[in-house]
Amino acid sequence: MIYDPKLDILSDKKVLCLEDEAGILKNLVETLELFFGEVVGVTDGIEALDLAMSGFYDALVFDISVPRLDGLEVIKKVRAKDSKIPIVILSSHTEQEYLWRAVELKITRFLPKPYDKNAFIKALEDVAKELGGDEKLLNLNSDTCYDFAKKVLYIKDDACHLSKSESRLLEYFIKNKGKTISYAELFDYLWEFDQPSKEAIKTIVKELRRKIGKDSIKNIYGVGYICEI
Repeated sequence: MIYDPKLDILSDKKVLCLEDEAGILKNLVETLELFFGEVVGVTDGIEALDLAMSGFYDALVFDISVPRLDGLEVIKKVRAKDSKIPIVILSSHTEQEYLWRAVELKITRFLPKPYDKNAFIKALEDVAKELGGDEKLLNLNSDTCYDFAKKVLYIKDDACHLSKSESRLLEYFIKNKGKTISYAELFDYLWEFDQPSKEAIKTIVKELRRKIGKDSIKNIYGVGYICEI
């Protein structure tokens, strides 16, 4: 099939994959790594729940029948905290009960195993749409808009390319608009394994403010930031 450029939006996103069969998990991770910036694979529901509830992942790809905690139960707990994160289910269970439970949990796609690769790509295209792929350009203010796919700001029609850290941070702020975001959350989202200093975060935010307007991201003293784009 023809590659859809909307998938480019996944290039700096994190996806969590839950699958208890080692061979299938390996293949899934390798496929997802073609599209996502970071892929983490786990084999049981409890571990998946701990990671998914962290809020550091942009999408989930889950099996249902896994050890310790059923995949749909994990998703139910995640949905209680996050109603928007895209979720794809890959499962050999196609009974009506499972399908209805998936519908109630607002699943992006439910794919039966063995899944068709073209259907899987279509599911990823749906994930990309939910993450902003359909809204390629987002107006941040009267003078500035952001291209999700190209990671470019257009300021009065002049293109301004963002670094990977700047684009990830901006999209995280957009996703959590109106919410107070702590420094700890930003550390974990941007650098999961090698946390930088608070000064590093401040430097990136300062640069974003310079580009999109100082009133767009407000400092909450001693806590973090709030985005009011």
